[in-house]
Amino acid sequence: MRVVRWPGALLMFVVMSVLAGMLVAVAVTPAVAVAGEGTSGAVAFFEDLPSYLDVQTPQQVSSVYATKGGKQVKIASFYAENRTNVTADQMADTLKQAAIDTEDPRYYDEGGIDVLGTLRGVAATVVGGDVQGGSSITQQYVKNVLVQQCEELTGKDQAATAKKVEACYEDAAGVTPQRKLQEMRYAIAVNKKYSKDDILTGYLNIVGLGGRVYGAEAGAEYYFGVHAKDLSLVQSATLVAILNNPSNLRIDVPGDKANGQANGYALTKERRDYVLRRMQAHGSITKAEMTKAIATPVTPKITETANGCSTAATNYDAGYFCDYVRDQVLQDPAFGKTAAARIATLDTKGLQIHTSLDLDLQGQAQTALSTYVPATMAGVDVGGSNVTVEPGTGRIMSMVQNTSYTQGDNAAAGSTAVDYSADSGYGNSGGFQTGSTYKVFTLAEWLATGHTLSESVSTTEHTFQNSEFTNSCQNVSGGTWPVANAESVPASMTVQAATVESINTAFGAMGKQLDLCKIAQLAQSMGIHRADGGALGQTPSSILGVNELSPIDLAEAYAGFANGGVVCTPTAIDSVTESDGTKITPTPSSCTQGVSADVAGTVDYALQGVLSGSGTAASANPGDSVPKFAKTGTTDGDVQNWLVASSTKYTNATWIGNVQGSVSLANWPFLQGTTGYSAKFGVGKSMMAYLDRTVGGDALPTPSQAMIGQASHSSQSSQSQSSASSGSGASQADQSTPTTPTQTAAPAAPAAPAAPAAPAEPAAPAATAAPAAGDQNGK
Repeated sequence: MRVVRWPGALLMFVVMSVLAGMLVAVAVTPAVAVAGEGTSGAVAFFEDLPSYLDVQTPQQVSSVYATKGGKQVKIASFYAENRTNVTADQMADTLKQAAIDTEDPRYYDEGGIDVLGTLRGVAATVVGGDVQGGSSITQQYVKNVLVQQCEELTGKDQAATAKKVEACYEDAAGVTPQRKLQEMRYAIAVNKKYSKDDILTGYLNIVGLGGRVYGAEAGAEYYFGVHAKDLSLVQSATLVAILNNPSNLRIDVPGDKANGQANGYALTKERRDYVLRRMQAHGSITKAEMTKAIATPVTPKITETANGCSTAATNYDAGYFCDYVRDQVLQDPAFGKTAAARIATLDTKGLQIHTSLDLDLQGQAQTALSTYVPATMAGVDVGGSNVTVEPGTGRIMSMVQNTSYTQGDNAAAGSTAVDYSADSGYGNSGGFQTGSTYKVFTLAEWLATGHTLSESVSTTEHTFQNSEFTNSCQNVSGGTWPVANAESVPASMTVQAATVESINTAFGAMGKQLDLCKIAQLAQSMGIHRADGGALGQTPSSILGVNELSPIDLAEAYAGFANGGVVCTPTAIDSVTESDGTKITPTPSSCTQGVSADVAGTVDYALQGVLSGSGTAASANPGDSVPKFAKTGTTDGDVQNWLVASSTKYTNATWIGNVQGSVSLANWPFLQGTTGYSAKFGVGKSMMAYLDRTVGGDALPTPSQAMIGQASHSSQSSQSQSSASSGSGASQADQSTPTTPTQTAAPAAPAAPAAPAAPAEPAAPAATAAPAAGDQNGK
């Protein structure tokens, strides 16, 4: 028996013709049973195809906002696709009409699919052997929605994600009759569910316009620097031209030989002029308007929408803060259960992220820091950071450093991606030794265990046996700990005087009467953790600040003391909404009682003296009436230098030192005639003066009279030293004798003198073992 073989083209013609006829029936009478057994079978097959299409909001740009002059200002954008959804009335009528006249002239009359276009496509398919054209605007919208859904897929890793997305793309946009039929089925269903205006608006919001630019608003802003509602006829026709073939017709590659500036973007102009002729043919514009528009050259005005933190860095010196915001989003389960989900939320959900950043304060902080600390310095890897937080909320008010922000792999000198203010989890910094700023935790534990500020302690021991110390959590016995002071001191001092003048040997003596483990636990209760994520060191030398901490961590703890002992974890985000108005509630700042209110108030009281008289930060006092306290910190040789100051409404932490290496900065020349030691006073004074004017502060928490204790007549400061003390005497800057506190009133702040030079360091006594790193003889 002879088998008859139909030519492939003829077979395709028959199949597609039957399907086309069926589609005509379905499109014209979609809710009515169609007569005829042949067509009824085709209709049944078609109706069995899935009809539900989950049309979700397409990917949009997420924006980050900060406050400037009391108003919200956008400082950064994050996106996978640069898109901003707008409503129909926010699009130029010329844009909507250009799309209809060119892509689907029968749009308002058809039932989701363009029947005539489909029949034409069938014929072209038979001749060309491929599935051709005929897509209505609704069908194009459906295909874009399906592709968008593909792009939101994730797998267990990057390779798995790519595989899933590729397979999805093939299903959504593959050139097969089956895919085309499914697209048509969806289009008819979408046409029933949504109005024509809604579908057209959705289509113009979702279409690709080259690269990462999607939708009318982003396209108008990117290619012409205007909003979609302000597009001219020529600009509208150009965008509709580009959406026909975004890869080849984009007008942001001026060097493209086929379609670039040299030939007037010839390919795009050809398609644009076609769009204009279609508009004239359908009566949307006059012949004169068409002729004038065709004579107009293609003139793009490329306006980039920066992706990431570059705009924040360039325009607001806020690149590092912006990065901190991004890290907070990517680590917060409120934005998604997995890391991949959180990235997708940030890059696609059109978040409106309102932050705690005060741009006016940010500008002041950057000026203050840059006035004293350069971005680079020959012979030292210099770093500087200043961060301000709000006690009681943990809100980060400002965050600056001496370098320029970059995310490049090969950063130029004076640039880095590392955020010195944060720790390894939020800025890739391992932190810095804090010196005497860490003494506050020994002081707090001293008070919490029944001791007072008025007790006297010995200052004469310079080589401590580790076995003299108690640590209930680990064994620290064995070896010695050599300690020196930056100046000559009396044989004994009150704890108050030793705190004001930051006397190392006195704090060593205090540590012998305490439990080192309890000191570490108290520090942790105030939010302290090593910047590298490791366990806090609990050796005797930890008393003087050998743990590497971040400035924001130290600011958090001091803010807790200013807030009655209640410490709040730092946060950079105030509120978040998605593009559709849905609120996302970030994990809030966690506030806990780290120390008792009595301990906190008495610590604050003791640290007020640091800003006056013989206090180590007296030169940083701006001399106003706002109550505040402070503590300085320097490590051996002033390798790292700190000043933390606080009122009840702000806490400001300044760090200046070696990013890497251990160059002594005690006498190293910095800007404005300062040194690596004294530059912090200039920065701190400038910041406190500004913050006191703009933020202020209330009365500090009330100290405990019992914890202050009864002053002893024999107590001395380093300026009234006994004949038993040794050394060459105190520097000129430390000559006044502090009064031992017996009342709760804060000491009056004198006018701040010029910042002193770093005090000369006496030679350390001979050590029987290598000294631990840290604040061995700094202040």
